Amino acid sequence: MTGLRRLNWPLAIGAALVAIFASAAVISLVWTPHDVTGMNISARLKIPGDGYLLGTDHFGRDMLSMLMAGAQTSISVAILAVGIGMVLGVPLGLAAAANRGGLDEMIMRANDLAFAFPALVIAILITAVFGPSAVNAIIAIGIFNIPVFARLTRGAALSLWTREFILAARVSGKGRTRISVEHILPNIANLLVVQGTIQFSLGILAEAGLSYVGLGAQPPVPSWGRMLADSQTLVGLAPHLALVPGLAIILTVLGLNLLGDGLRDALDPKLRVGRT
Repeated sequence: MTGLRRLNWPLAIGAALVAIFASAAVISLVWTPHDVTGMNISARLKIPGDGYLLGTDHFGRDMLSMLMAGAQTSISVAILAVGIGMVLGVPLGLAAAANRGGLDEMIMRANDLAFAFPALVIAILITAVFGPSAVNAIIAIGIFNIPVFARLTRGAALSLWTREFILAARVSGKGRTRISVEHILPNIANLLVVQGTIQFSLGILAEAGLSYVGLGAQPPVPSWGRMLADSQTLVGLAPHLALVPGLAIILTVLGLNLLGDGLRDALDPKLRVGRT
């Protein structure tokens, strides 16, 4: 019983949910039950279990196959968008914390300006020039993630710059950049990992929202958001068209949030001590 109490249930449940949809996305690269883009009008609006595990849509396409391929789209967009935010935001935050004054002020004001434009607004601006696509959705969500990671990194790094081991590193002759990379970054990595899972879940929601309004992945690329958009006029006739992608989004985001909470508990030494 003691072992069960000590088990990190949010981490376990979150990891299991994420693993299910990640596995579906990987498997869809090589196999789906039916052709994702294949239409069979004679089998349109089949209910789940009637020859199709999750039913078919108004074009006779298999919902399970579209769900698996849609997971690939949503997860890849979210991963790349979070990657953009971390790759650009973390160095900016480290630089701002290490160089207080003009550079810090400039970076933070640029962050404030970026926060004034939500991902949807950025996506509208980008698609107005280049047209809607998954790539433009990645850029829009990635731009929104940059100030998130920059602010988190700066705040966490500032609290470390006055610590004794940082002062010892400065006395030994190490420069600010080297200290940021060798001492600051490893000590805030756990915060960045947890924030990354949270932004990952928000990225999936943002991708679904952009696809829902036609600014994300374009046909014939499957997308959970566009599956919801296609179902809105047929909810009364075939509710599974909305339930399938809706539940996929809910469970994936829930899994990522639980995973983030579990990682926070596992990586925070104070919380580890409290559980033992």
